[in-house]
Amino acid sequence: MKLFHYRYTLFVIFAFISLILTIGGCAPKQRAPVSTLDTPEHHVFTGMKLLETGKLSDAEREFNLGKELDHKYAPAYRGLGLVFAYKGEFKPAFKNMSKAKKLAKSKDEEARVYIGYMRLYTQQRDKDWLDDVVDNFRKANKILKKIHKDWPDPYFYMGLAYKESYKFSDAAEQFKKVLEINTTLVDKADYELKLVQKIERAMPGTPIGKKVALLEKVKRVDVAALFIQEMKLDKIYEKFRPKKFDTSFKSPGQRSSAYQMPVPVDVVDHPLRADVQTVVALKIKGLNAFPDGTFAPNEFITRASYAMMIADVISTISNDPSLDTKYIGSVSPFADVRNDVPYFNAIMVCTTRGIIEAERGLRQNIFNPMGSVSGADALLIIRRVKEDLKIF
Repeated sequence: MKLFHYRYTLFVIFAFISLILTIGGCAPKQRAPVSTLDTPEHHVFTGMKLLETGKLSDAEREFNLGKELDHKYAPAYRGLGLVFAYKGEFKPAFKNMSKAKKLAKSKDEEARVYIGYMRLYTQQRDKDWLDDVVDNFRKANKILKKIHKDWPDPYFYMGLAYKESYKFSDAAEQFKKVLEINTTLVDKADYELKLVQKIERAMPGTPIGKKVALLEKVKRVDVAALFIQEMKLDKIYEKFRPKKFDTSFKSPGQRSSAYQMPVPVDVVDHPLRADVQTVVALKIKGLNAFPDGTFAPNEFITRASYAMMIADVISTISNDPSLDTKYIGSVSPFADVRNDVPYFNAIMVCTTRGIIEAERGLRQNIFNPMGSVSGADALLIIRRVKEDLKIF
């Protein structure tokens, strides 16, 4: 009996040792560095630079290389969390950020994790996301205050969060703080500050206006929505455009169809179909439906095409058809706009009234007619039209 217990005990011990060895064998092994710069720190540094330029796959590779060298290196997991967030994969994003928090070995690393959480919540924008960003902003700054450091990062990403939630004044204050600290993120903060200040000057008053304000480039459908929802151009035209009456006889069926707005074939199922229908019926130059019955809602607007639309709106509201030809034959003040191109007169109407600003070249004025139009610029131009024509 004693022999049996002895053998059983030995069996249990050997089984336990085998299990430990098996588990240890299955666990990922840390990779040995192959060069001087093959370090977790260097890979994370490179990964963050790649992340900020939108090269997500390359950034992910760098963070994984750093993790292979040190399985407990918190910044590598923080970087992976950010990569997954920008990919829209939030479950692994928060999982990696949580691991980074557990592995943080210093107050610096812990503060950077909270800043990472700020970026995750801003990307996700789930329920109460802004409250979560503010909470992590406070946690990051509380740690930084304890270790007597003043980083610009929490303020910059708090500013981005406020901007995305349309709190433009609050965003401006955060970007100003980054400029006051004046260490890193200065150029980015300066750009963002100018953007939110421009949006504030444009004063978007509708949800669609605030949403479009954040776009880097606007499309035809965006302008249609701005003209109808933000500017209420259909209501303005009813007041200022001379009414035309058709007194010819029509049957009841013809009468009902005569007042229906055309529906371009490529916006039938579009969320902004009603705005496109209305704007097409207004017959604004440059924003008409095309001969094939399409509207091309996703086509980007150029500065020249937007000038044509705005000039036509000015001519219509002011009831001054002479504006349509006022500058034809004039000398062009712009090095990149000839006076014989179709949009020259429109550009002159808009720039001479201060509604669209020219750009400065090295030695001469340019207009950049084929350049894109940002949402903030589109709104600010609409604001200037309303002020110029005194329509509010």
